[in-house]
Amino acid sequence: MNLTAKQYEIIKLIWNYRKLHGIAPTLAELAEELNVSKITVHEHISLLEKKKALTKEKYQSRSLRLSKRMERQLENVERERARQTKVKTRDVRATSFPLLGRIAAGVPVEALENAEKIDLHDIVRLDKCNYLLRVKGDSMIEEGIHHGDYVFVEYCTQANNGDIVVAVVEDNEATLKFYHKRGDKHHLIPANPRFKTIVTHEVEIRGRVVGVIRNYG
Repeated sequence: MNLTAKQYEIIKLIWNYRKLHGIAPTLAELAEELNVSKITVHEHISLLEKKKALTKEKYQSRSLRLSKRMERQLENVERERARQTKVKTRDVRATSFPLLGRIAAGVPVEALENAEKIDLHDIVRLDKCNYLLRVKGDSMIEEGIHHGDYVFVEYCTQANNGDIVVAVVEDNEATLKFYHKRGDKHHLIPANPRFKTIVTHEVEIRGRVVGVIRNYG
């Protein structure tokens, strides 16, 4: 479900309010929290209803209720953030290795042995990684992502143009592609000319790639 940043903020406010108070906030309370007008909140709520992110009873206060699908997404985000917290608190020494020099892939160079330390946190955004996926296929091969490689993924439900994303399209099929939004259409673009761009009006973003590890096995 593709939501704008403001729509997602409203959804989170409703969700947290219901968990804390057992009832939904009013439009006036949402407007005060967001520092916007009640009319603006009403417009966002109408759009969220059209996207089937929530339901609202006419002429009834505190009737906002998130859809089951939206609740599941928020629960997934909460779980992944809890995992991320664990990743941040682990011993970083396990991710530091000695860099002993350079190795030529073209013209030979002199072998060096320097006592320099390289931390994987400086190469891969481990602080943002929530989970790994193993790549199947070669639609992203020109981006250096090969069949059997592992991608580090940050869980998110929104993406910027140019991000490499984990996206779910029709028939609940997941795919790894570049993301671009043009008008009301979502373009999932491969990095291999043998594959076609997927163009769709509906897409569910499950995360963005923050790093890759080659698998030479």
